Amino acid sequence: MLRFVMEPCACPAALFLLLSAVLLGATAFEVEIKDDKNATCIYAKLSVNITVQYETNTSSSKNVTFPVPSKVTTNGSSCGSDSEAPILVTHFGNSHSWSLNFTKNESTYSGSALIFTYNTNDTTLFPDALRKGLLSSPATFLGPVPLNSTYKCISSEVVVGKNVTQIIYDVKLEAFVPNGTLGKEVTCDADKPYPSPSPTQPSTTASTTTPAPTSKPLDNPTTGNYTVSDVNGTCLLASMGLQINTSLLSEGENIWTPFNIDPWVIKSNGTCTNQTGTLILTENSTIIEFTFALKNKNHFYLEGVNVTLINGSAFSYRQNQNLSDWEASVGSSYMCHKEQQIKVSEDLFISAFDVRVQPFGVHNGTFDTAEDCFADQNFIVPIVVGAALGALVVLVTVAYFIGRRRQYSAGYEQM
Repeated sequence: MLRFVMEPCACPAALFLLLSAVLLGATAFEVEIKDDKNATCIYAKLSVNITVQYETNTSSSKNVTFPVPSKVTTNGSSCGSDSEAPILVTHFGNSHSWSLNFTKNESTYSGSALIFTYNTNDTTLFPDALRKGLLSSPATFLGPVPLNSTYKCISSEVVVGKNVTQIIYDVKLEAFVPNGTLGKEVTCDADKPYPSPSPTQPSTTASTTTPAPTSKPLDNPTTGNYTVSDVNGTCLLASMGLQINTSLLSEGENIWTPFNIDPWVIKSNGTCTNQTGTLILTENSTIIEFTFALKNKNHFYLEGVNVTLINGSAFSYRQNQNLSDWEASVGSSYMCHKEQQIKVSEDLFISAFDVRVQPFGVHNGTFDTAEDCFADQNFIVPIVVGAALGALVVLVTVAYFIGRRRQYSAGYEQM
């Protein structure tokens, strides 16, 4: 039995390919995340088959299907704390990752966001991908489960995100494990022998609850310092303060509401190639992806920005891949202290403050000489100097004509 959790996706053949993969069989991965006392806090054993739809360098679309393998690493996973939610992160292949955030209330726990990140520089899976780098696809997975219980579901669940479709099955999972001991198993409805439809079954279409907008202006955001590294060391540097401005519906009206990005809770990663640089900033409710590209091999610029906002079990995704901002020469860095506004969509803008970025040619992990943005350039001194020179030219010209006039007058008097 299949259960569908849908988000918009242009993957018409994905489901067929995934079902074929399930029939052919797939591997399961099993992981345990432990706290500082070596007690298990998250346990997961499940099988995941993934289909990604991507654009090729011939402007066509192609689907590729692959499983999450049995051997994964869990760097970045955390049991959480009073201020940070638990997260399960699995890494596999060529920089691919599958992560699930958890949240809880007094009686249940659930998955708050499922993020699959794939690397189109992997030529085995994406040999002809047009866009290179790390791309993230958010979705939702794991409804409410009673605390101190292990969720078990053999049946397949289809989870669809942006350009990514997943079939998740043979699941045995528990978060917030008490004292390192798994609780009793709770079987999903799809596995029950005689399931009966419930009139109160929640809709698979998630509703978004938004905070009340406020007209009170925010202080400028705190500046964060971010890096991306590859096998050769630091390959991308960025320093900036970020503020999201989005249109929220309140009492029947769309009101623009800003909120600052806190760099202290942001995790940064990305990729570097000869042609592109990608910086991905992630925290529990926001994912911002900056893509830099080369122009005529001598200049770099900001080519695109993707923003994902996660609110409980719902999320929104906005992107703009036709930018030409933050341009500077390769071998130098771009710097701008004044506010820079980036239009991601009609209902979402990013305001960036104290920006300095260098996505190419980083040496020794430090910024090279900065090229100032147009807004930062001081035109007062050139204007004053130009005005003074102009005035001097006028004075010299006037003095010359006065001198000539006196000379002519003296000649007439002698005659």
